[in-house]
Amino acid sequence: MRFFRRALTGLFLVAITLGLLAMAGNTIYGALQDRMADAGGGMPVRERVFAAEVATIALGTQTPILTAFGEIRSRRTLELRAPAEGMVIELAPGFEEGGAVAAGQVLLRIDPAQADSALASARTDLRDADAELADAARAVDLAAEDVAAARVQADLRARALARQQDLLARGVGSAASVEDAELAVANAGQAVLSRRQALAQAQARLAQADTALERRRIALAEAERARAETVLRAEFDGVLAGVNLVEGRLVNRNEQIARLIDPDALEVAFRISTAQYAQLIGAGAGLPAAPVRVVLDVFGLDLASGAVLTRESGAVEAGQSGRLLFASIDVPRGLRVGDFVRVELEEPPLDGVARLPATALGSDGQILVLGPEDRLEGVSVELLRRQGDAVLIRAPGLAGREVVLARTPVLGAGIRVNPIRDAGAGLAPAEPQTIALDPDRRARLIAFVEANGFIPADVKARMLDQLKEAEVPAQMVERIESRMGS
Repeated sequence: MRFFRRALTGLFLVAITLGLLAMAGNTIYGALQDRMADAGGGMPVRERVFAAEVATIALGTQTPILTAFGEIRSRRTLELRAPAEGMVIELAPGFEEGGAVAAGQVLLRIDPAQADSALASARTDLRDADAELADAARAVDLAAEDVAAARVQADLRARALARQQDLLARGVGSAASVEDAELAVANAGQAVLSRRQALAQAQARLAQADTALERRRIALAEAERARAETVLRAEFDGVLAGVNLVEGRLVNRNEQIARLIDPDALEVAFRISTAQYAQLIGAGAGLPAAPVRVVLDVFGLDLASGAVLTRESGAVEAGQSGRLLFASIDVPRGLRVGDFVRVELEEPPLDGVARLPATALGSDGQILVLGPEDRLEGVSVELLRRQGDAVLIRAPGLAGREVVLARTPVLGAGIRVNPIRDAGAGLAPAEPQTIALDPDRRARLIAFVEANGFIPADVKARMLDQLKEAEVPAQMVERIESRMGS
């Protein structure tokens, strides 16, 4: 019992000791919190200042460039179809894909044996009809002479009847003689009628022979035309495309065998939106004859040609929108029908506008200009055009103010910035980057360009000249190597 009582006393003392320690710790912690609260705030916070590229707004006259994409077409394209059926026995030397032909040149000949036989038969029939007409004319002449002879005999019979009647009146003749004379006159009249019927039949035969002769002449002309259609000639100077014909092949009449394209009469068809169309015509009532620049990107080189806006489509096709415009190309350098090109069209000039990088304009239609103490101010402007990475805005009253060229999420109205004023070069287009090539890489590029038969000769010469220089445009190298598969 004594041991049990001492153990309980020890536990009680330990519990009291732990409670006192906990209470002392809580008191010390509360005192520290009160002291920290009475000591005041922390260290003062300084205002953050951000760096920003700025440039001076310059108002002036800008000519917007409307950029679209279109397809090269030919104003003169002729479908070459087989004029007759039969076997092709001759082809022109240049009758192949991309072959150049001249106006009037014989392109192909079809076996004329059947046409020659039909032509010979038509000529023979014409000679037969001519002979038949001559025979019918002679028959008409003979029938006319028979009618004349019958009428002479009828006159003789009539005079004989008059003589018999006179004799009978004087008591010399007899009634029987008068009756015989009357019967002879009737027979002579019947003979005249028969000869006239024969003349009418001869004249009808002559008319039929003349009609048959005319028909034979028409048949001869048809046979001559069919014989001439065994030869196909070029209607104008051009190049051939879509050729699917070889010598010895059997062709059907009106079968398409190729297309003849005039390479000097090219145009570009491109579609713009209705809003762009309204901006293009401006206050005028018609489409202006504005200059157009047609650009074909060839391995990083711009193959450009000048053109003039000529017309617009008369109707909007089903499922389409906007307006389809056409521009006639002046000198189509290296362009071919079907090329997908970029079209740059000059719109009417705009006065009192400024050109800024597209990053300077926010989604809220505001730009940030530099105010007093280098603090930013948000100003609303009117967006007129987007020109690639730039925008054309109308900002009245902001001429000479400095604008932030690139807005970021940390920049806004009231923010103080550290302006960087040598960023004006950001408005100018960057120079094309060039790289140096090692000899093996240069040789591979040159060999690929020389072996490529689709590049126009003048463009190929320019590319080879650039590849032989110490510094080569990186974009051109990238384009060539992408087509090489490396």
